[in-house]
Amino acid sequence: MGTSISNPPEGEATATTQRRYDRQAALFDLTELPLELLVFRGLRRRLWGQIDGQHVLEIGVGTGKNIPFHPANARVVAIDLSPKMLSRAVSRAGSLEHRPDFVLADAQHLPFRNGAFEETASTFVFCSVPDPIAGLKEARRVVRDDGHVNLLEHVRAPNSLLGWLMDRLNPIAVRLTGANINRDTVANVERAGIRLDSVESEKLGIVRLMRGLHPRGAPARVEDTRKIRPVLPPK
Repeated sequence: MGTSISNPPEGEATATTQRRYDRQAALFDLTELPLELLVFRGLRRRLWGQIDGQHVLEIGVGTGKNIPFHPANARVVAIDLSPKMLSRAVSRAGSLEHRPDFVLADAQHLPFRNGAFEETASTFVFCSVPDPIAGLKEARRVVRDDGHVNLLEHVRAPNSLLGWLMDRLNPIAVRLTGANINRDTVANVERAGIRLDSVESEKLGIVRLMRGLHPRGAPARVEDTRKIRPVLPPK
């Protein structure tokens, strides 16, 4: 398994997001370590524990924090917009026996055919995608008609005072980290045409674990992900 490179990002907003995450890549794991140990790691394990497909796409692999939870019996393709974040994920995977295929790609323009995967998974990703509904529609597109879209996201707090504070702080958060802290991702998932099967609320309603179903339609063709051409990791 290896790394392949898709097209460069389209649009200034996407290019800006890429630069922001490239800038953070070296210290990203360190800055998130307290939250990762106290909150996020257990939620990641729960999300990946509900995935049972054989062909799985991870959207926004980042530095590879989810790799230890990838199901051993699945073929996983992992994409990210940031070359430097993706490079760290490649290093994290090392010589694992069940190493994913890595692809440098934009969640808003996934380089896969319709119905290529049985499941998609993403953790804390659609807070930073410039057009989250476009990205969610892409997740829906590449999932089989009987497949699932799995998401772990932080959202705007339901508490009015806390939500107001997140609105005020959001411009600063975006500039510093690339992530919007006040998005209504549950509503965005539904606007993208994904039928939510379950939504679990955690941490004062700020974190949501979601599992969505593809709207039923004509049978979709499953792409053989082994056809992805391995190339050298991006520098």
